[in-house]
Amino acid sequence: MQDKTRKRHIAKAITWRLVGTIDTITLSWIISGDPFTGLKIGLAEVVTKMFLYYFHERIWFKANVPDSKKRHLLKTVTWRILGTIDTMVLAWIISGDPFTGLKIGFAEVITKMVLYYLHERTWYRINFGLDKRNNSTT
Repeated sequence: MQDKTRKRHIAKAITWRLVGTIDTITLSWIISGDPFTGLKIGLAEVVTKMFLYYFHERIWFKANVPDSKKRHLLKTVTWRILGTIDTMVLAWIISGDPFTGLKIGFAEVITKMVLYYLHERTWYRINFGLDKRNNSTT
């Protein structure tokens, strides 16, 4: 049921983007000292990251890696690499300062990896969009 999995991946993309955007806005505001810079970076990411996250989900859905905590950790790392590059570039463009982009990107590596892992573990417990699930406790 490919249609159901697409709905699941869209729902995961939306929930993750909400969590991620709040984190990015907060970090960008703190680092830049300007709430409007934080909002601009966060809102720009809504567009870029929704697409990037959806395609990341589709690739991992087709990947031959068993469901486990190891899979979630690997997904966390690959997503964070992609997401951090996107954040750094957007923050650099919006702030006009490459060092602001680097600072924001590096700061969110920690917060986003923790938040993403928790997001993955939460969604692993939700059956929305799945016909069946391996009910192991991994």
